[in-house]
Amino acid sequence: MSNAADSDRALSVLEDLIAAARAAGADGADAVMYDSTSLSLSQRLGQPEKLERAESTDIGLRVVIGRRQAIASSADPKPPALAELVERAVAMARAVPEDRWSGLADSDQIDRDPPTLDIADDHEPDAAELVDQAKRAEEAALAVDGITNSDGAEALWYRTRYALVASNGFAGSYALSRRSLRLSVIAGSGTAMERDYEWMATVYGADLMPAEALGKSAAERAVRRLNPKKAASRRVPVVYEPRVARGLIGHLTGAISGPSVARGTSFLKDKLGQPVFADRIAIVDDPHLARGLRSRPFDGEGLATRRLDLVAEGRLATWLLDLRSARQLGLTPTGHASRGTSTIPHPTPGNVFLAPGECTPEELIGEIADGFYVTELMGQGVNGVTGDYSRGAAGFWIENGQLGPPVSEVTIAGNLVEMFRALTPANDLVFRYGIDAPHVRIAEMTVAGT
Repeated sequence: MSNAADSDRALSVLEDLIAAARAAGADGADAVMYDSTSLSLSQRLGQPEKLERAESTDIGLRVVIGRRQAIASSADPKPPALAELVERAVAMARAVPEDRWSGLADSDQIDRDPPTLDIADDHEPDAAELVDQAKRAEEAALAVDGITNSDGAEALWYRTRYALVASNGFAGSYALSRRSLRLSVIAGSGTAMERDYEWMATVYGADLMPAEALGKSAAERAVRRLNPKKAASRRVPVVYEPRVARGLIGHLTGAISGPSVARGTSFLKDKLGQPVFADRIAIVDDPHLARGLRSRPFDGEGLATRRLDLVAEGRLATWLLDLRSARQLGLTPTGHASRGTSTIPHPTPGNVFLAPGECTPEELIGEIADGFYVTELMGQGVNGVTGDYSRGAAGFWIENGQLGPPVSEVTIAGNLVEMFRALTPANDLVFRYGIDAPHVRIAEMTVAGT
């Protein structure tokens, strides 16, 4: 079936569902459908462990009666099941407490002309293609001197058709796809083993890192960690490599999420319009990025998505708002709502990135006589209310501007308010994870070791 036919079928099912909900007494309703197909393969030491193909259709219906709303979901698209879905959702909406902030978008708020984005690959790989990809990655890793074992390789493909219809006049549908490859390997033996991994996900299979290069990277990372040293406790500059630096940007998006701000549970709740980073720092959300992992033409409430500066010249420029949190705060929604089949809309970021700075990673590190280079973080020691930050970490000690011996079993600590202000980005931004950052340096943090 063609993409157009898939879209028409999904929209037709949801339009009938909305009509049935209105006929059953709902003042308003919206419905979503995820029509998905996936193929995944995992192997370890050359032996297949899993090969799975899955096809599913999931439908969620939200009905609004006055200021009451309820959501029900079903994995059965047949008419009897959908009729039961409507009955259940309407009955629930009549029984739940009122929510003064609930409700659909007004008809003049919805996106009437969503853009067409390049976020779906038409190529569907077969099992042999995924098997070959995982095999080549693992073999390349095992060929690296020092690698003694493998945790396995996993290759994945999936494609989803997402459709949203609402009684306010919105109807839209789009397809998205993913390819990913992951490998984890072990270096050393006995009590002197170290593990590391490499992972990559893309919209198009052709954009994946070659399997051999991914395997070699995972292996070299693991070998480089052998024979780690302890670090003495002190305050020093800390450099985050990109795959862990992105976590700092994730803490920012969590802190500026509308529900957290409305509840007063964000350490940035009073910082809108104020300096949060150094003057030249910019952080951008671009939901229309070509082949972006978080790109989408419209949000989960049928509102337009658009490129936004989250931080401009160091100042916090916006919250991430769905309709409900925007109403609570007396602000305009920002088109960040996401919606599952059994959850109310909630804000999520698009493709967020810390704009690159002016210096190279080598220059960023070269200015440090004594510091810590972080390659892995452990634990969940971040307090979203206060901004207090404490994570287990591993990486390499920086000695006179160069990476020195591997270091493990340390804790790095600070406060995100102070860390953001002391953050300097390098110029090596690469779009890879959906939330991305170049290397970043924090001027000073506490490193707790021996």
